[in-house]
Amino acid sequence: MKRLSIFVSGNGTNLQRIAEYFANNKEVEIVNVVCNNPKAYAIERAHRLGIPVRMITKAEFNSPEFVQEMAVLKLDLIVLAGFLWKIPAGLIQAYPRQIVNIHPALLPKYGGKGFYGEHVHEAVVAAKEAFSGITIHYVNEIYDSGEIILQAHVALDEKETPDSLAAKIHQLEQAYFPVAIEQVLFRR
Repeated sequence: MKRLSIFVSGNGTNLQRIAEYFANNKEVEIVNVVCNNPKAYAIERAHRLGIPVRMITKAEFNSPEFVQEMAVLKLDLIVLAGFLWKIPAGLIQAYPRQIVNIHPALLPKYGGKGFYGEHVHEAVVAAKEAFSGITIHYVNEIYDSGEIILQAHVALDEKETPDSLAAKIHQLEQAYFPVAIEQVLFRR
């Protein structure tokens, strides 16, 4: 049995898609959702999916006790699905090549601190890029610089807006993120 924890900060659409993707897979269990935002709709999604939620403060998240708490869960993978805090070094060291993130751009472009959500799409459209996409990567101590697992791209139209690009990126996330997680879990 492969055990996942999914970290979220917002709406939780990727959480929902991942849970649905693995719903009938007896070899994968989402053991909990870790959330840093008490207003996140992802909490409601997790409750409806029957997944326990661990709300976390910044101080707790950066403590050695949190690393120990996660160790008790015997996780195979931590999935960052719209989680907006930098992962502390202690957690990265405890889970080498076992934390994955999805980024809404083709890294290394438009990555790093401050590049998330609409900020990425606004920058891509302003630069008049021909393509954007998603990057699924392992997490290390530097924002958005871990080894790339998968990239998928989409062309931008002449009249692309940040909102229309966000919709295209969301479709890529929904299609590719669960598949990439499965590949990492089973090293395919």
